Amino acid sequence: MQRYDELMFTPAVQALQDIEGSREMYARSYGARTRPLGADDIAFISSRTSFYMASVSETGWPYIQHRGGPTGFLKVLDDHTLAFADYKGNKQHISHGNVDHDDRVSLFLMDYPRKARMKLQGHARFQDATDDPDLAARVTVEGEGRVERLVTIKLAAFDWNCPQFITPRFDSAEIAQLVGPEMDSLNARIAELEAENAALRGQG
Repeated sequence: MQRYDELMFTPAVQALQDIEGSREMYARSYGARTRPLGADDIAFISSRTSFYMASVSETGWPYIQHRGGPTGFLKVLDDHTLAFADYKGNKQHISHGNVDHDDRVSLFLMDYPRKARMKLQGHARFQDATDDPDLAARVTVEGEGRVERLVTIKLAAFDWNCPQFITPRFDSAEIAQLVGPEMDSLNARIAELEAENAALRGQG
């Protein structure tokens, strides 16, 4: 796997960093940093319920697609390979067509409550699910329907972003986890008061 800065900091990018005075800072911070996915990285990826994937069309236009599913639908096959199942959708096939032309993709994995963002660059491949039954079984998510295609991504580089400007957002499960104890306590108190009210009415 490559260093993220070596892959993404093109001459044009470096020229702008020179103007801003940030190029040396990034050179020091990245240093010789190049490694496969570690335990913390894998845990983060495996806990996602969605991500964004960018590809580029034959005419040079970027396209960003949102992918979502139950926790763990994005599988880590090894320390440099990801995979997910592709189900029946709107049949536009934009990402698929783009990848067939240019297999380079960029993924953004967001954790809004914790204000964390992971960026991954890689080479994607779409294939029919019948071509690899073992992989299809590994990435299939129960209740999501029949898997039509498999998408594998060989990672080229990845990096973590700072949390600045990420607005915390919570899905229904996260909200339930946050307010669950308070709701349980409130419901218990309501039940207690209803029982007292019923008892008082009985006395009357």
